[in-house]
Amino acid sequence: MKMSRNFPLNALRVFESAARHLNFTKAGDELGMTQTAVSYQIKLLEDFVGAPVFVRKPRQVALTETGERLAPRVADAFGALRSAVSDAKQATGGTLFIHTTPTFAARWLSRHMVAFQVENPGLAVRLETSQDFVDVNHSDIDLVIRSGHGKWPGLTAHLLMRGGFTPMLSPTLAASIGGVNEPEDLLKLRIIDAGDPWWTQWFKAAGVLDPPLEDRPISRFGAQTFEAAAAIAGQGVAILTPEFYADEVALGRLIQPFDIKSYDAANYWLAYPDGRANTPKVKLFRDWIFKLMPNVEHD
Repeated sequence: MKMSRNFPLNALRVFESAARHLNFTKAGDELGMTQTAVSYQIKLLEDFVGAPVFVRKPRQVALTETGERLAPRVADAFGALRSAVSDAKQATGGTLFIHTTPTFAARWLSRHMVAFQVENPGLAVRLETSQDFVDVNHSDIDLVIRSGHGKWPGLTAHLLMRGGFTPMLSPTLAASIGGVNEPEDLLKLRIIDAGDPWWTQWFKAAGVLDPPLEDRPISRFGAQTFEAAAAIAGQGVAILTPEFYADEVALGRLIQPFDIKSYDAANYWLAYPDGRANTPKVKLFRDWIFKLMPNVEHD
């Protein structure tokens, strides 16, 4: 079917943003338009559809039944367009945009990325880190590596690493109390970030119920890599993913006093939008990282 020149493609783009934000002003900010221009485009779409897509309320809007049916299909369509343009533009060259956590970037990815770029000299890599949960479907990010349960709507996720967690500390700090022989011995020392729920979960797994953590100073280092640095410096006991710190254990800078590990939502996943599974640059990285982690079932 031939598409009419009057088909409201721009109005649909404005509608997708407004439906996501449920706010005309925020949609305008995202698209570089005034609130009045957004309202005009929505009115054009409603005239074309023949029914309202938003209910206007004081200082907010809500989708009508027609808008609710339309919004997910328009979002999927624009997602497919973005993927198609990305495929056409970049093929096996261009830039691969990866978002991950500071700890995974520092303790694993940065140690291997040179090898990836040697194998793929035509593909540049842009790496961004934060603890935030980013919306990959509405950004330029190609893929993410994040910890969690691995079930995120609109994303295909592959398990990369079973990232359990357990207390770790410097040998000198352990020796200062005559050694750490029982889980309760850890409570004699400063706990780094005692408010982290991983601590309660680990103590429960170790058979210590209701450990007295609530009255301890609450520190917020923001990433495991900083907590590990504090532990190496003897400033306290950190709860860490030991797979990231095998070198520090081998060098005698950290010890893992107990084999007990917890795994609640701490696994690491490779994830990308469902529609980008066959994008050449995503396939290149996915195949490469799977070779480095052959013991994990990825699908």
